[in-house]
Amino acid sequence: MSETITVDQAEGDLIARREGAAGVLRLNRPKAINALTLEMTRVIEGAMASFAADPEVALVLIEGAGERGLCAGGDIVGLYHSARQGGDLGPVFWREEYIVNANIAKYPKPYVAFMDGLVMGGGVGLSAHGSHRIVTDRTKIAMPEVGIGFFPDVGGTWLLSRAPGEVGTYFGLTGEIMNGSDAIYAGFADALVPAANWPELRAALTAAPANASAQQVRDIIGRFAVTTEPGTARRHRAAIDRLFAHDSIEAIAAALEADGSEFAQGALKALRSKSPTSLKVTLRLLRQARQAPSLEACLIHEYRAALQVFASAEFIEGVRAAVIDKDRQPKWQPARIEDVDDEIVGRYFAHRGANELTFPT
Repeated sequence: MSETITVDQAEGDLIARREGAAGVLRLNRPKAINALTLEMTRVIEGAMASFAADPEVALVLIEGAGERGLCAGGDIVGLYHSARQGGDLGPVFWREEYIVNANIAKYPKPYVAFMDGLVMGGGVGLSAHGSHRIVTDRTKIAMPEVGIGFFPDVGGTWLLSRAPGEVGTYFGLTGEIMNGSDAIYAGFADALVPAANWPELRAALTAAPANASAQQVRDIIGRFAVTTEPGTARRHRAAIDRLFAHDSIEAIAAALEADGSEFAQGALKALRSKSPTSLKVTLRLLRQARQAPSLEACLIHEYRAALQVFASAEFIEGVRAAVIDKDRQPKWQPARIEDVDDEIVGRYFAHRGANELTFPT
């Protein structure tokens, strides 16, 4: 049985419907690798509430249309134009998006995320906080925001700070890609199912009993899951823990420079391409997140920083270089890590008064 709950008739960018026992959320912008918009976020929020109240829905399943990925992140082109024009899309979008991220983490029914293909930024927020997270042999997960004058948000600092050792610090600062094995090791996913087996698994999930428990859903996924070979993070864990344990970007860069290994030099090259301000803000957020009592606390800190990002020239320049002009030559200000002082970084951590992010009780 398939019943449409909510559909954006104008664009069809987000389709929400019941298929058997599953409330299905399908991101439906395949040409944009399902990049998330404010309107899509609002449909997701409403559909999640409807599915939670529907006794015939045993689980929620989120997936992406097309073959390229679940979601390439937020609609940064729209955010770029709004920032340039002095609009308010960033503050409005991130507030609503972060609330959805928190709701996913505490959703009362099994929330199954099919993290096939590319999963970046906002796509991580829609999937990695779920209770049942499936990656495939085609999965490429990344939080590369430091390369556009931003930082890992959507609760990314909560996830990264809880990865083993300094694995989260490594992925957060370099923006490097996790494959399925890396994602499981870092705590971003739970099981790897070959993409070719997804249709059969999907059919089994939609055929689950209406009162299926979280363990029953886990058992269904387990029938299709396979063991994984160690990824980059596990293979280089000792070096990652040693090189990224420092509490300043200057010290991390110095450690990488002093290390002659190919891995360290590759990580150093990645750091040198990022916004110096974003690197320092990200490291501070990650260290702060280790002491945070909840995902919501991290999202509050991220929202404070995001408001400063939206008001800064770094984000506009980063998106220009990466997406608009595509010259890959951003002019960061300051251009050197050592010139990003405490006053600059402190602006990203200032209390926002009436503009603080709050969560519905």
